Amino acid sequence: MPEVRARPPARLVGAAVRGDFAVFEQRFHGKRLAYLDSAASAQKPRQVLDAMRDFYETSYANVHRGVYALSERATAGYEGAREKVAAFVKAPSTREITFTRNATEALNLVAYSWGLNNLGPGDIVVVTELEHHSNFVPWQYIAERSGADFRMLAIDEQGQLRLDLLDQLAGGGDVKVVASTLVSNALGTINPVETLARWAHERGAIMVVDAAQAAPHRRLDVQALACDFLAFSAHKLCGPSGVGALWGRAELPQAMAPFNLGGHMIQSVTFEETSWGELPYKFEAGTQPIAEAVGFGAAIDYLNELGLDAIEALERELTVYALELLADLPGVVTYGPPPELRAGIVSFNVEGVHPHDVAQILDSEGVAIRAGHHCCQPLMAKLGVPATNRASFYLYTVPDEIDRLGEGLWKVRRTFA
Repeated sequence: MPEVRARPPARLVGAAVRGDFAVFEQRFHGKRLAYLDSAASAQKPRQVLDAMRDFYETSYANVHRGVYALSERATAGYEGAREKVAAFVKAPSTREITFTRNATEALNLVAYSWGLNNLGPGDIVVVTELEHHSNFVPWQYIAERSGADFRMLAIDEQGQLRLDLLDQLAGGGDVKVVASTLVSNALGTINPVETLARWAHERGAIMVVDAAQAAPHRRLDVQALACDFLAFSAHKLCGPSGVGALWGRAELPQAMAPFNLGGHMIQSVTFEETSWGELPYKFEAGTQPIAEAVGFGAAIDYLNELGLDAIEALERELTVYALELLADLPGVVTYGPPPELRAGIVSFNVEGVHPHDVAQILDSEGVAIRAGHHCCQPLMAKLGVPATNRASFYLYTVPDEIDRLGEGLWKVRRTFA
């Protein structure tokens, strides 16, 4: 067994907040749950669940349509959540925030509504080798449909973007889109989005940022990032599933065609023609995720109370601790940059053991990790593996869970020796 290392201290996050999460009161296979899969989806605190339950019990009605008091109360709750989301990303206006089902839908909205109407032969779409499929496949598809060139910015051996290759990628065409994740969901790499945005704007391109993995863990400022669109989901930051947000620089979505058509997103409808509503409602067709948006706002309140800086600092300490622990385990290979250049995600493999086998043995010990390609198959191809194991940390993670990960990996080694 490896030597016992100094463990990160408990703060206002970690052990101090675990009582807010009922899931940790359960046992799996007779063991306490060690949940190390927050990069896929975060657990939900009682504060968020209570806010949604209260809304459903006392304030639920359809929004923007009723002139009665209950509908007006529901509308106030829904629009209040939009104000919280706008403040969370430092958007200049709430009109620039569109509620979507998730970050995937938000990115598809941009790809379809902007891409199909602005891309054509001779244009270039640039994505990175770190992209989740949600910010890769839509652009690949739209580039094929529009006749644009689809190109990928490679990473180096540490999982960082090869910025020195950017100008080479721009050769032979006009760069119109640069799409990048802010934090890699597979390696945790923190990308220099500000640098990419500056390069994109110098060429007249738009900058699209997938912030799904960044929003739960670090402060966001769309103005400082200098991007044109930014997407993220509620479910990764302690909010409910089924709701996300797209921020877009007002003049861009204002000029874009709608993504979905139907109720509420219209201004007027006649037999001859239909005109669209104003932002953001032009992109919110049908009954919106009303209670989910309220839960989204409650999750933002919860994160703000704890402090994004405290969450980021805890994750950094846990990441250092985990990488040191894994370095002491024979046959374990880790991927990605050093801890100061990554968020709280550690991807690794055990030599000679398929990641699914690793994950199943860890599950028998009550340790939940993710095993697979993490919706990043181009990245897996670059790493030369079909899949990896991924342990990811969040505001409720404690060092004991990382110790149990290490103990479980020793069991993996013994089982497959």
